Amino acid sequence: MTPPYQIRADYDARTIVVYQAYSPAIADAALRAGRFVAPFSFHRMTWIKPSFLWLMHRSNWARKPAQERVLAVRMTREGWEEALSQAVLTTADPAAVAQAAVHVQWDPERSSRGAALNHYSIQVGIGRNLIRTFTDDWIVSLTDLTPQVRKASTLIKTGRATKAQRLFPAERAYPMPQTLENVVPR
Repeated sequence: MTPPYQIRADYDARTIVVYQAYSPAIADAALRAGRFVAPFSFHRMTWIKPSFLWLMHRSNWARKPAQERVLAVRMTREGWEEALSQAVLTTADPAAVAQAAVHVQWDPERSSRGAALNHYSIQVGIGRNLIRTFTDDWIVSLTDLTPQVRKASTLIKTGRATKAQRLFPAERAYPMPQTLENVVPR
């Protein structure tokens, strides 16, 4: 049984993959540059999600306006853990949330069909004071997953969910350092 609050992600010894959905203009510019550049906004919080299926729910499988492109953002685990070390749960005291460089919220994980599950996925909001560090120092690579997302969506819609699952990234429990337990609700 999956614990109610657990970070599940695609990761290796050095990096972790988080997902974001963008408009074609933002995605194309970022992919050409190999990092986020204008028209990406460096003046607002950006939310990263290590759960592929949660982002598929949020972006409606890359069909929502301004979310038609899904990017896998491979970032350093050091950067991921640094962000979490500065995080405040969005359910905390409003004054603490307003001052936080990083916000964390937990939302119900989703099935491939979008149904809410009985455990939660983390979302991490990187604030504007830390966003340049995220984009310039922590990101290792960007990969366009849009064709894979569209193929998986078609397979699910045509009753071939098992075949679609083969296209999903392999996610497993992320080993949280004890110093970061503050981001996991009790």
